[in-house]
Amino acid sequence: MLGNLDIQTIVARVIVLLIAFTVHELAHALTADYLGDPTPRNMGRITLNPLKHLDPFGTLLLIIAGFGWAKPVMVNPMNMRGNPHTSMAIVAIAGPLSNIAMATLAALAFRLLSLANISPSTLSGNLSMLSFFMFTFIWINLILAFFNLIPIPPLDGSKILYAILPSEFVYRLRSLEQFSFIILMAIVFFFPSVLNVLVVAPAQATLQLLLG
Repeated sequence: MLGNLDIQTIVARVIVLLIAFTVHELAHALTADYLGDPTPRNMGRITLNPLKHLDPFGTLLLIIAGFGWAKPVMVNPMNMRGNPHTSMAIVAIAGPLSNIAMATLAALAFRLLSLANISPSTLSGNLSMLSFFMFTFIWINLILAFFNLIPIPPLDGSKILYAILPSEFVYRLRSLEQFSFIILMAIVFFFPSVLNVLVVAPAQATLQLLLG
């Protein structure tokens, strides 16, 4: 999904993942903390240490298959100000928004290189590697953002969906959470066309918007 796995690609992905996953989960933790829930702080999740945020299987899956996840930040919506479902949705959306923000900043830097008449086709050596890394950084952050917006637990999209749906539907969906990992893996490995529609297509559209 993200291209061939050569050494340069693997190294770029690992570096990007350390940054993207860390900021994504830190955004969840900081938002929950701001809304009054001390759980993430008590569990040591308000940190830039990537080891606190990485899920080994989710990280490996993203490197190999192009989709993955970090270790979820545990929160207690009952500790947060306001409606618990709304507060939980705000915490959930903070993660994908942080990835989109990082992709946007990287795209701005990428375009500044273009304005300076430095394009990927004319770069060589270290500058060429920088260009490749920046593009990888943008793309993986967009993939993470839209993948996490899929409304299947434990992804962020499910928390956002819970805030929108009536309570009776939320209860029914929660009863399926025990099967959510199996459903998610089935989609990733056996129904990739679903991911093309929900993740790749919007990521490509956003990439086109950011880079022109």
